[in-house]
Amino acid sequence: MPYATPTPTSAVAAPSPAAALSLEERLTLVSTTMTARLDEAAVAYEINTAHIPTTPIDLNDLVALPLTPTLQPPAPPSTPVAALLQRAHHRLLTDGWCAGSFRNEYGALCLFGAIRSEAHRDPGLEMDAITVLMDTIRRQFGDRFESVPAFNDSFRAGDARIPLRILGQAADLADARSL
Repeated sequence: MPYATPTPTSAVAAPSPAAALSLEERLTLVSTTMTARLDEAAVAYEINTAHIPTTPIDLNDLVALPLTPTLQPPAPPSTPVAALLQRAHHRLLTDGWCAGSFRNEYGALCLFGAIRSEAHRDPGLEMDAITVLMDTIRRQFGDRFESVPAFNDSFRAGDARIPLRILGQAADLADARSL
């Protein structure tokens, strides 16, 4: 049987170009494609690792810790001023830090307030601690601040990182100076 070549009897309309997809439609399409790929990969992983032996974990063997660890003060330094500064640092960590007042309505203290409350009415020890703290402030910031309260109040409420860091450095400095 001879092969007959087809002859077009009518003009067939060319397919119209696909309408452009919106951004949301494209994202949905990509998300669906990626979900299918991830599902295939998960099944392949399960199949490829099924032969690996595993031993169950006994949950009683795990160490359980509290979700919020309690802050314990570090071992006190051997010098009284360093110990005072370290106690004041720990007090600010546990009770909170504030700016603009000695003590706020929630019980948080400023740097000077923490030192004064931890000095337990020993003005000489308190003044030595303030002197070491001012030395530490001047090492970091020069002569920009005239006093510990001026330094403390230069930071906005809730941002205690720098004042606490400076107080910790002052404790280390007092320990290094054997004060």
